[in-house]
Amino acid sequence: MTLERRTYEPGPRPVGPLDPSSIAVLLDVDGTLIEIAPTPQEVRVPPALKHTLSRLRDRLSGALGLVSGRPLSDLDRLFDPLRLACIGGHGAESRLTPNGLVVRSRTPPLDPELKRRLIAIAGDTPGVIAEEKDYSVALHYRLAPEAERTVRERIARVCADWPEKTAEVLPGKAVFEIKPRGFNKGVAIRELMRHPPFKGRRPIFVGDDVTDESAFAVLPEFGGMGFSVGRELAGAQGFFATPREVRRWLYDLMQGRDALPQAGYLRGRGIM
Repeated sequence: MTLERRTYEPGPRPVGPLDPSSIAVLLDVDGTLIEIAPTPQEVRVPPALKHTLSRLRDRLSGALGLVSGRPLSDLDRLFDPLRLACIGGHGAESRLTPNGLVVRSRTPPLDPELKRRLIAIAGDTPGVIAEEKDYSVALHYRLAPEAERTVRERIARVCADWPEKTAEVLPGKAVFEIKPRGFNKGVAIRELMRHPPFKGRRPIFVGDDVTDESAFAVLPEFGGMGFSVGRELAGAQGFFATPREVRRWLYDLMQGRDALPQAGYLRGRGIM
């Protein structure tokens, strides 16, 4: 899929108002809520953002959730002491309420030998970092952008030794994530929206990468809308230029300024 890149100029104030009793807000994390760091371990969540999300969760009667490629344990560590409903591992695991049970996909994790061979790509490619998760492996090349083609080709060669539908390769921002087929963010959001406090609400999802397109695709089933960050993505109705602008919009919602974002309208505004 080829996506046209566009530059958006500041537009009018957002339209609305939104009814906080009828919407749910779902948020990707890396590249959406917070800027991408050189390595996944270097990411930090500002205390002010935790405060905003805590108050917004209460204002939405709990209908606020994270939808990330990170494992739930990682999300809880990053946002501690805040606890939210979460979808982790690109849909491999879900927690429908902040303190609810974790539900894991019935799809088996990647074959251990496949994971070992994928991790070995990072071992002999300088600057490439392997992130092993319960269900998947992510190969980050942000520290070695010149290695992108090599990493992509080696992943393809490794995966070719398994049946065609064993694994799915998700290209992201300076990362390739290899996971089993059978789950994704969209499938997990569809399940989340069947349960309180999300049931019956209109989801508004914000994501930044092609890995979020499965989430954008299911939103119309619930009368929802999607917004991308940093670039235009298939299925998104609007656009934020940076994570800072997403945080400002969330702060506005938390303060009672209930309006949908319009493409580009936040560019150049101040940020907490």
